Amino acid sequence: MGEQVRLELQRQLQAQREQYAERLGQELPELAGLAARLEQQAGLASGRQRVQALRERLHRIAGAAGTFGFGHLGNRARALEQRIDRWLDSQKPSGQALAALARSIRQFASQLPEPDSELSQPAATEPDEELSSRCRVFFLESQPDAAQASAQALRNFGYEVCHSADRQALLAAIDRQPPDALVVSVREAEDLAAIAALQQRLETPLPLLVIHDRFDFASQLAAVRAGAQGYFVRPLDVTLLETGLERCLNRPQHDPYRVMIVDDDADLAERYSLVLQNSQMHTRVVSEPAQALDVMQAFNPEVLLLDVNMPGCSGPELAQIIRLRDEWLRVPIIYLSAETDIGRQMAALLKAGDDFITKPISDSQLIASVYSHAQRARSLSTALARDGLTGLLKHADIKEQLALEVHRAARSDKPTSVVMLDLDHFKGINDGHGHAAGDSVIRALANLLRQRLRRIDSLGRYGGEEFVVVLPECPASEAARIIDEIRQRFAELTFSTSAGAVFQVTFSAGISETDGRSSASELLERADRALYRAKHAGRNRVVAGTGG
Repeated sequence: MGEQVRLELQRQLQAQREQYAERLGQELPELAGLAARLEQQAGLASGRQRVQALRERLHRIAGAAGTFGFGHLGNRARALEQRIDRWLDSQKPSGQALAALARSIRQFASQLPEPDSELSQPAATEPDEELSSRCRVFFLESQPDAAQASAQALRNFGYEVCHSADRQALLAAIDRQPPDALVVSVREAEDLAAIAALQQRLETPLPLLVIHDRFDFASQLAAVRAGAQGYFVRPLDVTLLETGLERCLNRPQHDPYRVMIVDDDADLAERYSLVLQNSQMHTRVVSEPAQALDVMQAFNPEVLLLDVNMPGCSGPELAQIIRLRDEWLRVPIIYLSAETDIGRQMAALLKAGDDFITKPISDSQLIASVYSHAQRARSLSTALARDGLTGLLKHADIKEQLALEVHRAARSDKPTSVVMLDLDHFKGINDGHGHAAGDSVIRALANLLRQRLRRIDSLGRYGGEEFVVVLPECPASEAARIIDEIRQRFAELTFSTSAGAVFQVTFSAGISETDGRSSASELLERADRALYRAKHAGRNRVVAGTGG
């Protein structure tokens, strides 16, 4: 499938290149005609307006030609544009110099455009295969009891764990089939040295987490030099280890980034769109600035690409309009322009922008810039909407998500289930083991829910030790089966405190199902009543509520 995607991309890019060549076949003769008329009537009074028109056409070619494989043509257009700028900026513009400039433009536009001998094609990025719910983790631990307890806990979180008791066995296993991640419990100084040597041998270093007895600077430095992305001190908190694994594996927990492109050059905008789609991003193209606000409202972009020079409304003007809306203040705005004057670039950024990319734009530069801005924008939005301890949606946000799913269920006529979960005897955990132990329990349940549920499911920390889960296209009977399996897994987890105490925790859950009539608040209330019945019946169980 990856090869088919790559070939299809190349076919589309070649088609776009041919279309652009046809476009040049129309634009260049028009440019030559304008230049010829200017050359004949190079008087200053009538010439300035025509010079501005010529500059706009050259600016357009300079910005687009290189992207479609006509880099030499684009460079020549940019040089002529810069000559025009110097003429326009001159305090005493010369009519003779204008005639010479018009002649150069006419000669430039009269020649048949030739594509570059080597067209730089974008690297076809293979779609990242979504990691399964059982990522393979290799675990080096020489102590049998510690190995068994940690490995079992990670299996309960949904990982496939392969344990090795010594370095040689671990290295042999990696040579046979590299894992998704590596967890090394350091007992000897040579352990990290051996892992560092292994990482250097591999074409792509493995995500590495280190468990150590010491937390001193030298030990952490050695771990980092071996490629560690996580560092944990004994006694091991397996919940923190699992959180580190999830972070370094970078599991795709979200939808592709959404990018909106506003550019009056439709061909160029489609080219940008195609390149970004090939990097697994969703795009929308707008050629009329007046339509941008409506598209933003419907598409909710995470990054906005704006052409600076557009007829009727410039990019900076549109950016200022967008910044008038509070809900769009966090959307990064990246200007795209063939403008090379630093002063003008800074003026555009000071009005309402975040970055400036000069046309022609290489595919790798476009992807890297958009991706980095989208990543930061989503991280910021996530930080504001998510609970700090668990990373789940906050109270108001999970209620909003539930309302959306209830409306979607009514339209699709497919059931959605709502689950209320509550940790059993949680006050006793805080009182008996301390709030740090309680936080570890809450984080463990959040991680387990994330691991065991689908990407389309929504998870929220409703308050304290209470959670809400929204399961689209899932009847209550199936939701009960899924949540009960998670309940059993959670009950098997073992928690430990810094004082050496060991304990286990359970939870209870209540479930309700959409019926096409009930509101989101009514469904929550019904799930809460089912949760109360589960508590009253002895806890550590799942109860599905009835309608009404």
